[in-house]
Amino acid sequence: MSATTANWHWKSKGVTPWARSWFEQELPTVILTKNDVTIGVSSLKEMEGDVELGMRKSKLITIFDVRMVMNWTATHADGAKATGSLTIPEVSHGVVIDNLDDYVYDWKLNKATPADDEPTTPSQSDLYSLVKKNLPGQLTKLFESFPQAIIDTHGKDLVATPTASGTATPVDSSNAPPVPSLAGSALAPSSLAPKPIKKVANSSTVRVEGQFMVSSADLFDILTNEARIPQWTRAPAHSKPEVGGVFSLFGDGVTGKYTAIDKPTSYVQTWKLKNPSWPEGHEAQLTTTLEESTDSTKLKLELQGVPKGQEDEMERNLIGY
Repeated sequence: MSATTANWHWKSKGVTPWARSWFEQELPTVILTKNDVTIGVSSLKEMEGDVELGMRKSKLITIFDVRMVMNWTATHADGAKATGSLTIPEVSHGVVIDNLDDYVYDWKLNKATPADDEPTTPSQSDLYSLVKKNLPGQLTKLFESFPQAIIDTHGKDLVATPTASGTATPVDSSNAPPVPSLAGSALAPSSLAPKPIKKVANSSTVRVEGQFMVSSADLFDILTNEARIPQWTRAPAHSKPEVGGVFSLFGDGVTGKYTAIDKPTSYVQTWKLKNPSWPEGHEAQLTTTLEESTDSTKLKLELQGVPKGQEDEMERNLIGY
């Protein structure tokens, strides 16, 4: 397989343990001084969630959504001190890169010890106010550097490079299995019973599949959660994953409705393209099946009702999708 073709297919690599180590190392470097008060993060206390690096259409894409708890300190030049913790429920690609939502900060001030109760200038309350006012801006800078750190460290594991023979150097299959050959592949019968769809008289069915190093539940969420869809489409999206719920992808380039859902293993959608070559009013039907194994999930896409003559184009689009 050529390097260009190898880099076109979907690949992904889970890097959550590395991400935790990165934050454990980098958060204590968040230090600033304001009004003779040194403010900083002393340690990462907790981190929950998932961090991945994926590749689509030769582009590396960071996918992360974590909750973290960190300890902070504030010390005045005269010795006055305050400590506490900060919980941030969501540090995600949608918040950090796409600005789809604002950071939420849940602050806590540790109870003062008897010695700390002695009058000081500034008071613990004053120090606490300084921390809440000044620490978020420094944390934002660190979070904004996180996606590039993922790419710099792990990007080489997903990008296939050409060898002297012109073929691609294989990617480590333990991290990102390549998408298998799709020509003539058949899908197992779906357990869902979708409603009949309106389609043109002469149509075909296109099938593609790929392998991902994630659970079926997480992959289902990546594909249907409108907060996560922009991470891989790089465009605004709307998705309400319930029977009758509508969706739109790629800036309304693809629209339709969910007609059947069996979370987290499969769902069916009507599929209408905003494309001059697509017959007006025509809807195809996309069946998405997720088959989880020990260390990965196989994604199968079956698009029924593709107008004759557009099979190759739609297969390329689905592989890119």
